[in-house]
Amino acid sequence: MRSTMLLQTLLLYCIVFYVICVLGDVGTAKAYDPPYLPTKCNGYNEDQFPPGGLFAAVSDGLWDNGASCGRKYRIRCISGPKRPCKARSIVVEVVDRCTEDPCPATMQLSNKAFVAISKFDARINVEYAQI
Repeated sequence: MRSTMLLQTLLLYCIVFYVICVLGDVGTAKAYDPPYLPTKCNGYNEDQFPPGGLFAAVSDGLWDNGASCGRKYRIRCISGPKRPCKARSIVVEVVDRCTEDPCPATMQLSNKAFVAISKFDARINVEYAQI
């Protein structure tokens, strides 16, 4: 009986993990350099940046008329030139709208965020999901 419940619980966790991973969207990411202030979310307030410096500016498709400010996304590199991906995912917080027009990627990641998932400074393909 106990082993059956353990197996069912393990199966449930696997299904939930699979659903979370599969429901992510695919887009592109590129690093962007300082200065990061002012932002479209909180102007010159330096307290808006999350600890660790993992944050992003998003393109119009994710901007949602500013409602994206403060949203968090789990991001994972999936491909790019010269096999740039590191085998990990990160969580970034939206602090700005894309700084370029047109935006060169779905998300522009802070330098710290980009280096956390990619070995090279290039545009990469990412999988992301709002958390």
